[in-house]
Amino acid sequence: MRFFKRNYKWIVWSAVIILLAAFMMIPLPLYSETPGISVGLKNFIKVDNKRPDFKGEYSLTAVTISQLTGLGALITLANPHADFMSKEQVTAGATSSEEQKIDQIDMKTAFNNAKAVALQKANVPYHENFNGVYVRSLQANSKFKKDLQIGDMITEINGKKQSSVTDFQNTIRSSKLGQPLTITYVRNHKQYNSTHPTVSLSTTDEKIPGIGIILIDHTTISTKPKITADMGKIGGPSGGLMFSLELYETLSHQNLAQGRLISGTGTIDREGNVGEIGGIDKKVISAGESGAKIFFAPYLKVPSKYLKYEEKHQTNYQLALKTAKKYEPQLKIVPVSNFQQALDYLETHPVKKESKE
Repeated sequence: MRFFKRNYKWIVWSAVIILLAAFMMIPLPLYSETPGISVGLKNFIKVDNKRPDFKGEYSLTAVTISQLTGLGALITLANPHADFMSKEQVTAGATSSEEQKIDQIDMKTAFNNAKAVALQKANVPYHENFNGVYVRSLQANSKFKKDLQIGDMITEINGKKQSSVTDFQNTIRSSKLGQPLTITYVRNHKQYNSTHPTVSLSTTDEKIPGIGIILIDHTTISTKPKITADMGKIGGPSGGLMFSLELYETLSHQNLAQGRLISGTGTIDREGNVGEIGGIDKKVISAGESGAKIFFAPYLKVPSKYLKYEEKHQTNYQLALKTAKKYEPQLKIVPVSNFQQALDYLETHPVKKESKE
């Protein structure tokens, strides 16, 4: 007892230090989003097994998401380019493995869409095969939930291959609610079958039969020259626009980059429409620090009453413009709603030649 009385302050301070040390080092259910890499796409894309050789560079930007400790939280508070994110915002209920699979599916889809857009614009013929649909998520009431996993590819329904996503959906919806269906799916190059009754889709008030998945089509584009991409661990759909610009420059030999480092972000669909993404303020910082002078930002007209649903209550273009003005004033933010607008800007804004006396 005398020991505790004599060393009371020492014991208290020791306990406080241990608790603070634990707080600083133990992972929290909290994440930070900060500026990530800005890297040229020539590092990842090959055409006929060769890297693109035009003058200039189209750059992909990304964000970095990290789980925080107490120390990390304090550092994030002091970083003007960092934002806190909850676990739900980051994972949406998915496991780490499922997140990685979703990111890879989104990346493959983005590259495939970019391929189609660039090939069409460059008038290069190609052939597209429908392979099936990826499982991107599963409804809670799906009877297939115990068999299917995120990332699986469904290839057949009742032993029949489908020719498109529309055919896939129509085949399922032509069945009765609760009627058993057999699906064939592939996981890790192995084929499986699963039979369960259909359920009502959660995305509609009507009783429409479904198997309870959110899907993404899986197609393969074949063309000459052969186009491939190895993105490593980089995932997500936001590189679509920059992929399409890199591929079009390579296929058309138009010399649009003209030696410039051109950055940007945005999803792309088969019609060349550019969609909004998350973390654009961080991507502007990454692009500016890499030396880029042009940054393509998705442009979407949003009525003011709907801005509350946008990230930081601003559209991608508004947030990019505000960030560049404050931190990267040398970076020209160019709003684009589609692929053609990005081409038009590059064509009408060539590199200015210096006059010599």
